[in-house]
Amino acid sequence: MPTISMFYGIIILMFYRDTRQHHLPHIHARYQGEEAALAIEDGTVLDGRLPPKQLKLVHAWIELHKEELMVNWDLAVNGEAPFRIAPLQ
Repeated sequence: MPTISMFYGIIILMFYRDTRQHHLPHIHARYQGEEAALAIEDGTVLDGRLPPKQLKLVHAWIELHKEELMVNWDLAVNGEAPFRIAPLQ
């Protein structure tokens, strides 16, 4: 489960071959012991939760990096290492 980005205490992860549970491209975001899985396409929370402020930050980051995230998703589902993506600044 590689970390692909970190910003404002939020860790963004993308797991290898993680298609069974949520069945669509997604990321995992962790913040202070809380975790959520979010769809790359529209930021929908698929599982878990984040505090509202951090959720807004993750949504903004997804919008800025959607194309890169989809390339990473293709790599990860094929068992290849996803690359790092710039943090939200």
